[in-house]
Amino acid sequence: MTNTPRVKICGLSEVRHIQVAAQAGAAYIGFVFFAKSPRNLTIEQARVLALEVPAGVAKVALVVNADDAVLDRIVDAVPLDMLQLHGSEAPDRVAEIRTRYGLPVMKAVGVADEGDLPALAEYGRVADQLLVDAKPPKKAALPGGNGLTFDWRLIAGRRWPVPWMLAGGLTPDNVAEAIRLTGARQVDVSTGVETAPGVKDSQLIRSFIEKATEA
Repeated sequence: MTNTPRVKICGLSEVRHIQVAAQAGAAYIGFVFFAKSPRNLTIEQARVLALEVPAGVAKVALVVNADDAVLDRIVDAVPLDMLQLHGSEAPDRVAEIRTRYGLPVMKAVGVADEGDLPALAEYGRVADQLLVDAKPPKKAALPGGNGLTFDWRLIAGRRWPVPWMLAGGLTPDNVAEAIRLTGARQVDVSTGVETAPGVKDSQLIRSFIEKATEA
């Protein structure tokens, strides 16, 4: 890990935004495979987009409680560098997916209060990376991408067995503060660079990456 925070732009659905993110210095590009999300892609759409991602930028597939049949289709068709598990996958399932596909796995863990922190250590034993996200409200349709933050002081100065990424309600306006408060070396954004659900904005993408990498 370099000292400059690494940025993941998630939920991309247009080639032009992939190009903008890559040129601005994004380290990861995220594709969403979750039918309820306004950022959902078909496997064919994702394949076309993934082939446009420049070398050196990691291509990440976000899935939610996906079974092997779904993952088989995604991994067979889309050139990927990482799987992001954003559902209620148990640690055993995380380990199983990691072994089956031979790809690094990032596990998202929702945080709302101190009681959510032990799960990070537990998943840190089986995943390659952790995504520390804001816990969705009880009746939320989406497990992430809700534009919510959590109290960043909860994780300030904490460390886990694997690299981790901060997510949840980050925007160009608050990402520098979030990095300062948490010590995050990686950050993830989706709704914070959109003008409407699922509609990315080139200037917001550039601004987010600039603010994050300067922090």
